[in-house]
Amino acid sequence: MKKKNILRLIILFVFSAMLYLFYTFYFDDNDHIKSIYLVPNDAVYIIESQKPIDNWNTISKSDVWKHLNTNAYFNKLSESLNTLDTIFKQEESTFNRIGNREILISAHIYAPRKYDFLYVIDLQKIAKLNILKDHLNSIVNDNYKVSKRKYHEHQITEVYDKTTRETLHLSFIKNQMIVSYKHSLVEASIDQYLEPVIGRDFNYMEVSKEVADNDMFRLYFQYEYLDDFIKVFSTDSGYLGKSLSNSLEFSGFSFDLDENTIVANGVTNYNDKASAYLKALKRSGKSSRSISEVAPKQTAVYFSFSFDSFNEFYTNFESILKESPDQFKSYLDGIEQVENFLKIDLKQHFFSWIDDEIALLQMHSSVSQSKKDVAVVLKTSDRDDAKENLDFILTQIRKRSPVKFKEVNYKGYPINFMSIKGFFKILIGNLFKDIDKPYFTIIDDYVVFSNHPNTLKSIINSYTNDETLDTFEPFKDFNDSFNNQCSIFTYINTPNLYNSAYNFVDFNTKKQLKTNKDYFVCFPQIGIQLTAMDNLFESKIVIDYEDPETVKAKYTFTDNSIPVQAQIRPQTIEINEDNLNEKTIFNIPEIFPSDLTAKEFIKKYRNGKVRYSVELKDGLKHGDYKEYYRNGKLKITGKYTKDEQHGTWRVYNFEEDVVFKKRF
Repeated sequence: MKKKNILRLIILFVFSAMLYLFYTFYFDDNDHIKSIYLVPNDAVYIIESQKPIDNWNTISKSDVWKHLNTNAYFNKLSESLNTLDTIFKQEESTFNRIGNREILISAHIYAPRKYDFLYVIDLQKIAKLNILKDHLNSIVNDNYKVSKRKYHEHQITEVYDKTTRETLHLSFIKNQMIVSYKHSLVEASIDQYLEPVIGRDFNYMEVSKEVADNDMFRLYFQYEYLDDFIKVFSTDSGYLGKSLSNSLEFSGFSFDLDENTIVANGVTNYNDKASAYLKALKRSGKSSRSISEVAPKQTAVYFSFSFDSFNEFYTNFESILKESPDQFKSYLDGIEQVENFLKIDLKQHFFSWIDDEIALLQMHSSVSQSKKDVAVVLKTSDRDDAKENLDFILTQIRKRSPVKFKEVNYKGYPINFMSIKGFFKILIGNLFKDIDKPYFTIIDDYVVFSNHPNTLKSIINSYTNDETLDTFEPFKDFNDSFNNQCSIFTYINTPNLYNSAYNFVDFNTKKQLKTNKDYFVCFPQIGIQLTAMDNLFESKIVIDYEDPETVKAKYTFTDNSIPVQAQIRPQTIEINEDNLNEKTIFNIPEIFPSDLTAKEFIKKYRNGKVRYSVELKDGLKHGDYKEYYRNGKLKITGKYTKDEQHGTWRVYNFEEDVVFKKRF
């Protein structure tokens, strides 16, 4: 009898336990917490996936990842994502039960110029069984050492890898497992448990509800930490980076890998401290982009702002400035100073002819040697009206400026000099501060401004040779991925950006660029688009991938695959006078003076000695020309008249005897 009662009790106990487990496993969801609530508030970006294992398998088999995984940084990221697989390898069934659960990966700056990742994995009902939490010692193999400690009443498990000497830190909070190689990130995650910040941030919530969840991944970017994040890789984030950090809150994207193209769609919101430009753009509609008609195909960055009309944009811009009385007064003082000095009306003589697009261009110029090879392009509503008003402004400048500059004609395009210091900064602020006392020309329906006349010459050359973005097939195909009408559009050509950067960085940076060249140029085209909608900007990112060897075959690179050491410190090679060719010696290459008001242009050898000098007038070669051997001895003499060789030209040997003469 007693045995029967004991058996009944055992059966009742087992049945009750099964009912409890069944209820707990399938019905009781009261003890769950959202993954986002455990992400520390200083996350730079967050990647979210509902099916991380399946998606990771897809990505890891792609050409993009196979190439990136040969890079030290991405290889480390790959190893991190596969760490859990390694730890639980001996208990495959356990790992399979974890399987395709939601995972968040967040990036955090944990020390100056250093950042790492936190992983938050939703174990869902599996967490209730405590398999991982209680039996981690038995799951891992002999290559790992497991220890435990307490932090704010939460247990942190530390898995030390004897081979790599790295420690993986894990903790379990309700249904979530949090993992990182940095203990501070796990501790910061635990601190979020009772008082979550990002998960309850209205700006994040506004963005996240607009992001579709049917693609492979979702990406959220928090701009507050953008400036610090850029400084991990660079000494200065620049004005644009600082402005975005201060102006934008969150971007949210849903993205997929379509063969070798990454496409991300989402939204972006901004805060009350946003720049006046951004707020004005938000209120000013959108229009079609067309400055690509004059942007050279060598353009590294094409940064476009478009609106229904510039008049509407500028009205909104001034209206927003009025909200900050001190800033508005400073702006009005600058405008008044220019207008009173030149006796002009800026709205009538400058703003009235600007149409619906303004763009900043940074390019790898074929003729300029400027470190700031930048141009501002304004689309005109009436080319003749623009020319008439600009001519009037130039007349007023000549009356009141000591700089006497005559118009220079280059291939049929007049180049003029607008000698007003800080003109664009006064008008539209710091974004255009680098354009100071600019030269300008008119090409078709566009007015192009730049500090350096050679930048203008490069743009004119590209336009006359039909080598613009609009005739560049890769750009045309890539541009089709975007809506033609938007508020802000950024196009980045990384091979051209590589060339632009390589020419002017120091020796150590050249080495780093060259070492990582294949991981830089393998994404030859990147595009970002923002379009005003309600209280947000509809956002889109497209990134093309190509095998780096294919890219290098399509583009000419300034490093020319020559060792950096040889490029920085070339050997001195003396020109042999016996190699002088009478038929070609008088063919003097075109020169590109950076100051069209200068009286003389001098080019030097690397050893500091003068290579040639020529007198100038209004930016043209006019007067004596002298060229020298590397050892300093005279090589060629002659005269120019209005940029044309004139009179008798002579060539000398090392003994300074005349060996050739030619009359022009």
